Amino acid sequence: MENKEHKTEIIGVRFKPCGKTYYFDPSGVKAPKGSFVIVETARGLECGEVAVANSMVEDSKVISPLKKVVRIATEADLKQVEGNRQREKDAFKICQDKIRKFNLDMNLTSVEYTFDASKILFYFTADGRVDFRELVKELASVFHTRIELRQIGVRDEAKMMGGIGICGKSFCCNTFLPDFQPVSIKMAKDQGLSLNPGKISGACGRLMCCLKYEQDVYEEFLKITPQSGACVRTPEGNGTVVESNLITGKIKVRLDKKPDGAPEVFLRDEVKMLRKNAARVDISETETKDEE
Repeated sequence: MENKEHKTEIIGVRFKPCGKTYYFDPSGVKAPKGSFVIVETARGLECGEVAVANSMVEDSKVISPLKKVVRIATEADLKQVEGNRQREKDAFKICQDKIRKFNLDMNLTSVEYTFDASKILFYFTADGRVDFRELVKELASVFHTRIELRQIGVRDEAKMMGGIGICGKSFCCNTFLPDFQPVSIKMAKDQGLSLNPGKISGACGRLMCCLKYEQDVYEEFLKITPQSGACVRTPEGNGTVVESNLITGKIKVRLDKKPDGAPEVFLRDEVKMLRKNAARVDISETETKDEE
């Protein structure tokens, strides 16, 4: 008998347009996608947009215990959120002035008020550790509420600030990527890109997130495409690969019978790899093995 995993009803909520979606206990609330709700969080009450309407998901995808949805956001709630956005702008200016006052080596990125204004979070970047204890005291005396300063990385800063990438479009992280995916220099190598940092790095100075998008396809092509230096068999005889194009599947091969001639082009499906390196292979030996 099939063992079905137990499911839990959730509502998925996000707090920023391209932020991560968090699961909450509906607590009897029915909220359509795109509506706004007031929810309990570790920071207190928050207002977020429903990204996933009431749904049943497997318990393995839920981190218990779930925080609860308090209510559908009212007009008054939405006005309070809008008021907080304006207060954040004012707090940003005040904090910048205080940073200059204390001559701190830090760059203020953004400011967030919690829904109930019980806490203000100031996000900043810095090259190293910053002693901001006096700054916190000063801000607390101005705003008379809990103050929290968080140091973030350059990728998080780009996600918060937004901007235009070298492709001419808005940053992916600021428009639709909910989470950062691991990106490595190996991806650039696999895709045959220039390893010039200026050409494969985003505005944040880190490797571009978009290197991840097509990596799975390139890895599949790499498995079935002989690379430069490989010994292959072609319809015209054996030879050595001098160049291959993963996308088009075209492979340039210098035939053994024409060592001084121009390389000939074959399609990936027309070529069979004998060895990955250019070590010579006895033709009669390979033919015998194939016949076996």
